[in-house]
Amino acid sequence: MRHQDYLDVAASRDKATFEQRLLRFAQNMDFGIVSAALAVDQPGEKPLFVMIGNTPQGFVEASRSFAGVQRDPVLKRLKSMSTPFVYDQSLYVEEDAADLWEEQAPFGYRTGISMALHMPAGRHFLLGVDREEPLPAEDSALTRLLADLQLLAVYAQETAVRVLLPEATPLSPQLHLTTREREVLQWTREGKSAWAVGQILSMSEHTVNYHLRNAMRKLGVSSKHIAILKATSFGLI
Repeated sequence: MRHQDYLDVAASRDKATFEQRLLRFAQNMDFGIVSAALAVDQPGEKPLFVMIGNTPQGFVEASRSFAGVQRDPVLKRLKSMSTPFVYDQSLYVEEDAADLWEEQAPFGYRTGISMALHMPAGRHFLLGVDREEPLPAEDSALTRLLADLQLLAVYAQETAVRVLLPEATPLSPQLHLTTREREVLQWTREGKSAWAVGQILSMSEHTVNYHLRNAMRKLGVSSKHIAILKATSFGLI
């Protein structure tokens, strides 16, 4: 996948665009079905759950009568794992849930890759891609698929918070970036390393990273790339 494809997903400004770009990304990797969700645990309150994707309507209707969903091995792994994993019929057979696979397979859920990223403040980003054809048998090709989708989830997680939860989109009115924090983000956006930014701004590499970490903390993100996208989308740089 192109680096720009990841950036496009991360830069999505609304729910519809985010969903469209996730679908396009997955379909370019030969996955016909995409499911993404943001779950937020709220102490003392009902958890929030927002889902997007192209779940077949027939599956939505049929799933209302499915029994034993709590036995689904994919759902079990999403609750406890933070790395991508593969599922197919064999996983369901091993987990004594072959009947669940038989119910889902006719709708296109025969094999796929799922993952969950667990973020601060009780937030969880879930991503799954499914298809009818078997996954690549070659280890190198399968590893590449897993790596591409995990990187996609990393780029998509902050966007999910921003566009799927309307109440989470406004920045705090008290939030502001210092002049140095904005300058560091601006030069980093241009592709400069911390050392190069230090040379431009006449400061040490350590000081550049200090300002970068402060900006990331204020923006509530864990990646400098997402910090740049978020700061840009809110007009801070």
